[in-house]
Amino acid sequence: MRAIWNHAVLAQSDATVVVEGNHYFPPAAVQQRFLRPSQSHTTCPWKGIASYCDVVVAGEVNPDAAWFYVDPKPAASAIRGYVAFWHGVELVD
Repeated sequence: MRAIWNHAVLAQSDATVVVEGNHYFPPAAVQQRFLRPSQSHTTCPWKGIASYCDVVVAGEVNPDAAWFYVDPKPAASAIRGYVAFWHGVELVD
């Protein structure tokens, strides 16, 4: 699975974890140079608090297009630190 935005491969892995239809990429599979931490957070009742990052490629910004759980609740421990994408990031198998 690859996550692509603005012609850049943001992440690539054969070991994503799919939760609620979202592919979560292992931290080592993510190109951190394209991520910039944002101040956004949301709360999921069973996963916990999600932190967001803007995706930045070639000077263009896709706000809050990536998210991850630093300290998920026990039911979501399999995605601790894994990164998921949305807001126009294309997932290609």
